[in-house]
Amino acid sequence: MSPLCLAGPTGCGKTAAALAIARRQPVEIISVDSALVYRGMDIGTAKPTPDELASVPHHLIDTLEPTQSYSAAQFVRDALRLVPEIQARGARPLLVGGTMLYFKALFDGLSELPQADPALRAQLDAEAARDGWPAMHARLAALDPETAARLAPLDAQRIQRALEVCLLSGEPMSVLYRRQRSQGVDWPLLSLEPSDAARAWLHARLAQRFAAMLEQGFVDEVRRLRARGDLHLGLPSMRCVGYRQAWELLDADEAAPDMAALQELGTAATRQLAKRQITWLRSMPARRVVTAESPDAIDGLVSLTT
Repeated sequence: MSPLCLAGPTGCGKTAAALAIARRQPVEIISVDSALVYRGMDIGTAKPTPDELASVPHHLIDTLEPTQSYSAAQFVRDALRLVPEIQARGARPLLVGGTMLYFKALFDGLSELPQADPALRAQLDAEAARDGWPAMHARLAALDPETAARLAPLDAQRIQRALEVCLLSGEPMSVLYRRQRSQGVDWPLLSLEPSDAARAWLHARLAQRFAAMLEQGFVDEVRRLRARGDLHLGLPSMRCVGYRQAWELLDADEAAPDMAALQELGTAATRQLAKRQITWLRSMPARRVVTAESPDAIDGLVSLTT
């Protein structure tokens, strides 16, 4: 059975939609979420409940300690390993989440471009100062005519990067980009997202969601993480929305943090996350959008999966 992807901004009902799909067809869920991989971070990440996790097989949840990091490249490798394993068991892989960078890496393929090299960049800058950027553009045209053709002769930053890639990798940037795109997947993407007119609806949901997390004991969860002694705000896990805000308020007053301030800061951070997620989604034209605020959103989404 072909894989299916389900994306959407935070708080729009992706978990409920995924479980509804699971009730209609045999699926295994692959989490596409950079926070759900961490053990001990349950309330603030809106991790599926134990009952929900037990109702359908889930993958890439609770796989790492919060001291560890997890990248888009690791996600792609894990997802591409899991998909055929799930299919071999007669189930449909259902990739669900809101980490859009992971979806982008999956659809576009992983970049093979080399990292920046400060010494080489300094050398190229010196040569450009001596010969001029049009001459550097001509040099690029000899190495990578396809890339040079789409760059202006005075586009210093892009000419420098294209030359850097050619010299470090031994291959034209255009070749590396084609190879990257060829490695991407072409799986259908459903997007559960609010309409432009539903901004107030989304903001109200996000405020209610964060308030519910506080009632469920989110601050105590962060206290337990702080008490481990091996975590700090420099870690990717502790920079997750809500955790950083709670950590900083506990720094100010461990015994009695300002809960009203946390509600305000956490809700604002969640709204900013949702805005970024929607921006990412709108750069993915192949997606099929289901209007999240519609009363029959989940039924409509499920009908698109058969």
